[in-house]
Amino acid sequence: MLRWLHLQSCNISTFPAFLKSQESLEDLDLSNNKISGAVPNWVWKKSLQSLNLSNNKLEGKLPRSLANCTMLYAVNLGNNTLHDTFPLWLGKLPGLMVLILRANRFYGPIKHLENNFPKLDVLDIASNNFSGQLSIEFFQATHKLRSLKINGNNLEGKLPRSLANCKRLEVLDLGKNMIHDTFPYWLVKLPLLKVLILRSNRFYGSIKFFEDGNAFPMLHILDLAYNNFSGEVSVDFFQSLRGMMVIDGNKVKPSYVGDNYYYKDSVTIVNRGFEIFYQKILTLLTCLDLSNNNFHGRILEEVQDLKSLHVLNLSYNGLFGPIPSALGSLTELESLDLSRNSFSGKIPPQLTSLTFLAVLNLSYNQLDGRIPESNQFGTFSNDSYIGNPRLCGVPLTRKCNEVGSKMLPPKEDEDLWIDGLSVWKVVVMGYGCGLVIGFSIGYTVLNEFGNKWIAIFIQNWNQKRRRSK
Repeated sequence: MLRWLHLQSCNISTFPAFLKSQESLEDLDLSNNKISGAVPNWVWKKSLQSLNLSNNKLEGKLPRSLANCTMLYAVNLGNNTLHDTFPLWLGKLPGLMVLILRANRFYGPIKHLENNFPKLDVLDIASNNFSGQLSIEFFQATHKLRSLKINGNNLEGKLPRSLANCKRLEVLDLGKNMIHDTFPYWLVKLPLLKVLILRSNRFYGSIKFFEDGNAFPMLHILDLAYNNFSGEVSVDFFQSLRGMMVIDGNKVKPSYVGDNYYYKDSVTIVNRGFEIFYQKILTLLTCLDLSNNNFHGRILEEVQDLKSLHVLNLSYNGLFGPIPSALGSLTELESLDLSRNSFSGKIPPQLTSLTFLAVLNLSYNQLDGRIPESNQFGTFSNDSYIGNPRLCGVPLTRKCNEVGSKMLPPKEDEDLWIDGLSVWKVVVMGYGCGLVIGFSIGYTVLNEFGNKWIAIFIQNWNQKRRRSK
């Protein structure tokens, strides 16, 4: 009798018939195939401990007979077309640690029962049609969660404060919902939190912290993009990101978040201008994305404390003032996006020390002067600087004047209009003077030449007349 069967990526389209007789099967993996339709009841063996049917074409409802598999600790049914409500009844499985239902057609509210899911470590129900509010009781029941992914649904309302009871939480992805709340500062109480994704919701207001201490000591990915956050990015905010202040020296043997044999965490973030899906999350990867909000004010020098940053995206906000030279201290930085703000002044030459910088976007600001040319700056294209009419130098076609290191000092719009008018006056006067002088010379030459021609013509006519007589 078989104890485990792995037939992943074998291009099979039906459940193997010989499974009917395998009553001792503990580990079944039929993922990444073309199996369609409903799951037959004879697949659910009471001996099953791990079940992976992900990335197939399964449809219909989850059979309640799955609850009879009381030995199960891992269930992965992701990326199918299953259509059902939240399987609350699975919460009665005493040893269930991993439940993955992502990318199906599950719908309705996420319900709860007391003492459900007592050992649940991973819950991934992303990319479904779940709706309603997250209940306080749900997180009280699932307080042992290490990874929670409910992104890509239709959840709304406020975040329940009971989420702070999940002291083991390392990954929290709430992105692409309709959650309407202020910044959940109380999440600083989660000592192990490494990844926090709140992007594409309806969070609003300024980001405030009401307690000191070792806030977010492990956090290395924070994505707040596409919300309605406002106000200044404060000193307290930068100082709270403790996990981004230390460079992990272990680059020879990198580790991953949730690195165990039954599950590896994944995440989607915007890096180098593209939305990238990471099947594994390197603990080395450090990302801060505050783009597409309503932040204003200056970037404070304290940003230089975030030594381990690889990705910094502050685009599409109302930030202004000079680009701080302190950014040159972020030596691990690979992607820097400050586009669509109101930054002014020169590009700090200190940024040329960012030798790992692969992507730079400073477009659509109010920068001026010469673009630095050394190190990585020699690799960036026009797109990095477009929308800054006062910038000059390579790679732009606008040349800086040969004497100085910048273009001639620009004036206000009104002065530029007057200057333009003055230039045209000079041009018109030049043309006018040219035309007057040209007509005068032409008239004089033609007049003298014409008089001589008429005199000769009359003289010749008189001579012919005399001969005819």
